[in-house]
Amino acid sequence: MTSIGGAEMVDWNLAVTTATRFVRPGPEVSRDEAREIVAELRRHAKSSEEHVRAFTRMAQPGAEGPAVPPDTPVLVVDRPGWIRANVAGFRAVLKPLLAKMEDRRSNVPGGAVLGAVGGKVTGVELGMLLSFLASRVLGQYETFAPPSRDLPAAAQGGRLLLVAPNIVHVERELDVAPHDFRLWVCLHEETHRTQFTAVPWLRDHIEGEIQSFLAETDIDPGTLLERLREAAQSLAGAKPEGEEGDDGTRSIVDLVQTPAQREILGRLTAVMSLLEGHADFVMDGVGPEVVPSVTEIREKFQQRRASGAGRLDLALRKLLGLDAKLRQYRDGERFVRSVVKEVGMDGFNRVWTSPNTLPTKQEIAKPADWVARVHRKADGAP
Repeated sequence: MTSIGGAEMVDWNLAVTTATRFVRPGPEVSRDEAREIVAELRRHAKSSEEHVRAFTRMAQPGAEGPAVPPDTPVLVVDRPGWIRANVAGFRAVLKPLLAKMEDRRSNVPGGAVLGAVGGKVTGVELGMLLSFLASRVLGQYETFAPPSRDLPAAAQGGRLLLVAPNIVHVERELDVAPHDFRLWVCLHEETHRTQFTAVPWLRDHIEGEIQSFLAETDIDPGTLLERLREAAQSLAGAKPEGEEGDDGTRSIVDLVQTPAQREILGRLTAVMSLLEGHADFVMDGVGPEVVPSVTEIREKFQQRRASGAGRLDLALRKLLGLDAKLRQYRDGERFVRSVVKEVGMDGFNRVWTSPNTLPTKQEIAKPADWVARVHRKADGAP
């Protein structure tokens, strides 16, 4: 536990309580409908394993890397369940950064007293952000999830979350076939699970990059609180002082970019673009065979992604860096599609050989450069 005088930098329990209190209620379903939805999502998650592995040619018998291990659980959760799982993940990943910030605070006169108040303020504001996000995430592979009594994870970390009320909400909003949409979502998330379970070094590589990024962080706690406060004000409909439209919204990520961090962030952006784009590519590749209405779903979902839900969504996307995530889907999918077209699926899968074969941020934009570096040179081409 990261604390000074018993006061944590972030009151995580208060963050969970706040987020759970303010999260929007899910769509209305009967108890029997809820049971059927959960059962169907679990069936789709199971069937997606075979579809994804067959299409991607990852984790096949005799291939390098293990098959998807049985102890990597699939959890169908509600919005409070997603909140609890993500707070646990944030707490684990951010521990080094918060320890560093607390050391700085301890050297400030009255820091211990202020810490008790600041931890609660930060907990409330983080809870507000999570309450916003909890109604929007359809599914998530939690790479670094620590196991708990009510939220199990694999021994080495990792679990797949499917947020049932959000899936139902979006399928109704888009007016698409529920059976097809639920399978379509599971295909995307199962691709992420396959990526991490079939490529044993990937988790440790990303964790190492994140910890290197956090080790370089030199941020004043008050400044971080200011950004969280801006986010909370946006949620409440207030316009932060000095903001003149969406272009004035500052990302939290902007606070922690030294030259060394920019290099790390570039590598992380590239690998996340690869993972997200690969999942979209797999959804489109598998979809026509197993999801009859995949074309309609894809078109409507892309329109939803691009349009968002108005100014509030746009402001918070920018503040949290989520606008960059949307670009990752598009750019990463274009990279994967171009490479597979050029060298085939087996040729693309060389990307999983080692950290050295991952694409750079520049190569995501220019797939031919990755092919030249990894493929042609490895094959002895001039």
